[in-house]
Amino acid sequence: MASNQGNGTLYTFPGNFRAYKAQIAARYSGARLTIAGEDKFKMNETNRSEEYLNKFPTGKVPAYENDAGVHLFESNAIAHFLSNEQLRGKTLAEQSQVLQWISYGEHEINPTSATLVYPCMGIMQFNKQNHERAKSELQHILQLLNNYLRARTYLVGERITLADIAVACDLLLLFQWILEPHLRDPYPHVNRWFLTLIHQDEFQAVIGKDFKLCEKTAQFDAKKYAEISRQEQPLQTQAATKNIPQGTDQGGKKKEKEEKPTQEAAKPAKKEKPKEKNEDEEAGDETEDVYANEPKQKDPFADMPKTSFNMDEFKRVYSNEDTATKALPYFWSNFDKENCSIWFCEYKYPEDLTQIFMTCNLVSGFFQRLDKLRKHAFASMCVFGENNNNTITGVWVWRGQQLAFELSSDWQVDYESYSWKKLSADDENTKKLVNQYFLWEGEHNEQETLDFFNVIAEPDASAYNFELLHEISNKVYRYTKIIIYRFLSILIGLPLMLCWGLIFGIYSFTMIWIAVPIRRLCQSAIAEGGLYIQTISDAIVAPLFRSFGQVYSNVRMTLFSHAIDSSKQIQG
Repeated sequence: MASNQGNGTLYTFPGNFRAYKAQIAARYSGARLTIAGEDKFKMNETNRSEEYLNKFPTGKVPAYENDAGVHLFESNAIAHFLSNEQLRGKTLAEQSQVLQWISYGEHEINPTSATLVYPCMGIMQFNKQNHERAKSELQHILQLLNNYLRARTYLVGERITLADIAVACDLLLLFQWILEPHLRDPYPHVNRWFLTLIHQDEFQAVIGKDFKLCEKTAQFDAKKYAEISRQEQPLQTQAATKNIPQGTDQGGKKKEKEEKPTQEAAKPAKKEKPKEKNEDEEAGDETEDVYANEPKQKDPFADMPKTSFNMDEFKRVYSNEDTATKALPYFWSNFDKENCSIWFCEYKYPEDLTQIFMTCNLVSGFFQRLDKLRKHAFASMCVFGENNNNTITGVWVWRGQQLAFELSSDWQVDYESYSWKKLSADDENTKKLVNQYFLWEGEHNEQETLDFFNVIAEPDASAYNFELLHEISNKVYRYTKIIIYRFLSILIGLPLMLCWGLIFGIYSFTMIWIAVPIRRLCQSAIAEGGLYIQTISDAIVAPLFRSFGQVYSNVRMTLFSHAIDSSKQIQG
């Protein structure tokens, strides 16, 4: 589909969560999309020009145009246009479900998010009654999503769709500003789903790799609101339902002017200069500024005693050598039981697990969010059982003696769905269990092993550089695909060509040497037969008829009239 969309340009300001929808959709579909730079678009200037309003009558952002003359506004419409069949839904039912969740995010999540987040940004006045009502609505929204995602990987089907992209972007500000750990902990399935999405390469290419979840709920800043409300030309973006402004740094101009403090007129003009200098930056990228000012998160393992067990070295041995003869002996001979620990986990809700591939997706999503744990941990997880009767178990090794997930809020997403048991490194049963999981052998409750996940067992990214290998693999794949396509074309096309040529040859031979001569022979035979019949008719039949005609023409017939005596007739 991307090839039919041409080269497109998206007009927006930096950090606009609504524009993220279109950008992420384009990343998945491969649509060619360029973000208009400052030379082509300046907020509150370009979008108020006559040329812009002729293309986009609302004068809002995001807005989209391409070289085919398509002009679109409203973020969901733009994202839909830039999507492919997978994102939109392959069947009518899937398409309807995607539209259902997009509408839910637009009409339910966005107004609630605006009521809670915008006062913290300083772009809307705080109203306690509205704030409390929005908090209640947010709990309802998260509970609804949590129940829905309990046995689902994504909102529609088993792949990411536009529904996931749109709803995740609608929740983005809430996870950044409002949902501190104790507020989001009751909704583990929502957290798992959200973190799975934002750790996708397509999401990170748009929202950044340093996305951080809220540590403490932001509060309304009256001073910040007063400063922003003094702006003469607030940003204008898509209007939300319930008359709540939307965007990263925006609001209704009329409402702001009505609520300006009476002291505004007394403010010296010089304080507005730095605001004017950074107006576009503050207006369009407020959330990014907040994260830029936050201190970098400290390594949770930094304060732990150093261990003699080289995790990266073990991973290299495990990845490159035989597990039974090399990796396991290395592990047990070098394992530091004083500063490292071994844990066994098992999924708490096996009754919720249905299809095997869905269970595998659940494990994959769990590991995908633990990339920062990779340097200090090793894990081997597996799925046991069959469809509608399966479970997940695993063996973990990490630094320290406590549960590693409690060290960082970024890791406290799905771990509560598992029961955790610390194992003694001196116990022979522990050694047997670890060997089974590292070798990917054995059974669990008489269930056979279906699939193993060694997702975070690779060495730390700093230990190896796979860029060259990735490039070589990509080229090998591309050229192999081309060769296979050409081979199949020859393998299938050549016989078809020969068959068609043979059929055409047989047809031509039959027509030229059989059908046409027979037709002409029949025509000639019929013509000659007619000539013979005509000759016989002229030589025999015609004279005979003439002779009979002459004979009968000489015959004379005479009729006599004679009266009979009636008396004699009676007597006789």
